[in-house]
Amino acid sequence: MPRPDLIDELARAPEAAALFFDLDGTLAPIVSRPEDSTVPEETRAEIARLGERYGLVAIVTGRAGPVARAILGLDTVVAGEHGLELEEEAERWRAPLAELVATVSWPHGDLETKGLTASLHYRNAEDEERALEDAEVVAARARERGFRTRYGRKVLELLPPVDASKGTAVRELLRRHGLRRALYAGDDTTDLDGFAALEGLELAVRVAVASPEGPPELRAGADVVVDDPAALVPLLHRNPYTALSQR
Repeated sequence: MPRPDLIDELARAPEAAALFFDLDGTLAPIVSRPEDSTVPEETRAEIARLGERYGLVAIVTGRAGPVARAILGLDTVVAGEHGLELEEEAERWRAPLAELVATVSWPHGDLETKGLTASLHYRNAEDEERALEDAEVVAARARERGFRTRYGRKVLELLPPVDASKGTAVRELLRRHGLRRALYAGDDTTDLDGFAALEGLELAVRVAVASPEGPPELRAGADVVVDDPAALVPLLHRNPYTALSQR
């Protein structure tokens, strides 16, 4: 059952809490082309305000760290590429990934190479069924070379076989900052790992930015559900977070 009192409690002692946010689909609205992603000024200002109050405000994203900071427009803590940027072991897969991507022809949308991971987008594909067939061919080839693959919101991701996720990133950042209270907000399958990482904390708040493309498990596991990134701003701005109805 949703617990709005948990959200109230988090806001009463911000210096003892961490706020974790996914980027695309959570702070930045989903757009047709990933390079066009942007965080609205109102949201950016709110994240900056929270950064002055809370023990930690961090972005946990599939984007590379420098790209995420540029989109956000703030010098905020970023755990990029699904937590891989915090794992030394991931670095040795950078060159093999570049070699794999160089062999991929992807006519269905953007092929986004991030360094440690790559994303094959098919949101704008003329034939989505054909795009999915071609994506599975690429996925099989990637797995043969030792990579992991994962599907998200109209995207296939290629990742090194390293035990890293948004969940490992959240746990590591909480450990580094010595915090036992946290909020995590996300919109996609990978954010379920972020939700799970809050297990066992003194206080945990899970926020789902729901959409028809997102996994139903995200909504089911959330303490608070909002319908789009714009709805996060009143949720975050109010103290003690009473602007939205709890679901």
